[in-house]
Amino acid sequence: MTLVLRLLATPGAVPLARHAVREHTRSHDAELCVSELLTNALLHLGEGTPVTLRVTGRATRTRVELTDPDPRAWPVRRHTTDGDESGRGLALLDALALRWGVVRGPGSKTVWAELAQP
Repeated sequence: MTLVLRLLATPGAVPLARHAVREHTRSHDAELCVSELLTNALLHLGEGTPVTLRVTGRATRTRVELTDPDPRAWPVRRHTTDGDESGRGLALLDALALRWGVVRGPGSKTVWAELAQP
C-alpha cells in the first residue's frame, strides 16, 4: 500500500504528515523521518513550498520520499557540535535509515529513505 500526500510545507503540515504516516505504517522511525524531511523543506525552501510525500511499504522495508520543486537545493549532512541548536536532521535520517539518498528529476528532487519494517 502507498500513502501519497500533496501538501504545502508549513509548520502545520508537519504534525498532519506525522499523524498520517503513524496511521499508515505504525512506525515511529518513518514518522520521525517524515518530520525531518518536511521540516528541512520548510526551512530551506520556504513556507508554502508544494511538496509530495510518498510512503510505500514492502514485506521488509518502508520507503519514505519527499519531492519538492527545487532540484538545486541539495540536502547536505552537517557536522554539529553540542552547542548547535539545529542541523541534525540528516544525521538523524542517516542513523534511522538502512539507506537514503537524493534523486534529481526535471524541475524537482526527491529525498528518500528506506527503513526496516518495525
